[in-house]
Amino acid sequence: MTGFGWFTLFLFLHVGSAIVAFGPTFVFPLVGTLASKEPMHGNFAARLNVAILDRLVLPFALSMPVTGIFLIYLADIDLIDRSGWWLDIAIAFYVLAIGVAFFLQRPQLKKLVHLTTRPPSPDGGPSLGSSGAGVGEPPPGPPPGLVETTRQIQRNGAIMGISLIVIVLLMVVKPQF
Repeated sequence: MTGFGWFTLFLFLHVGSAIVAFGPTFVFPLVGTLASKEPMHGNFAARLNVAILDRLVLPFALSMPVTGIFLIYLADIDLIDRSGWWLDIAIAFYVLAIGVAFFLQRPQLKKLVHLTTRPPSPDGGPSLGSSGAGVGEPPPGPPPGLVETTRQIQRNGAIMGISLIVIVLLMVVKPQF
């Protein structure tokens, strides 16, 4: 196993985690667009996005600081020296992206799940939406707060997407300041 060492192992784990964690995030806007065209599937789309965020994105993204610390140590990168500023900036964007994902996006996605969940119809069957059949039916149109919640999710997604692109650019180019 010539050429294989601790640095290679941690680099593999770090890049692999980045692919698993952040790759799916670029699919979220596609899922949202499809859900907006077929509102009857909006709740499923919202639950899918929450499941991907909770089971893939956040766990793998939160593993990256561990592998990153090992890589910094093994590569002997000085984060204070100007030659390491590219990594300092990338770390700042990572913290921003994780903060937005955990503290802003996740609660908004959970709110979207709640807003798109319709109670069962009075006869015990699934609600088919607002047919005007009588008392207990939700009013026609989107639930209150749905449009603003969706807009907030889109804004948060843009912030995270731009942050991830900047991180990848910095990791690949490693500009010197």
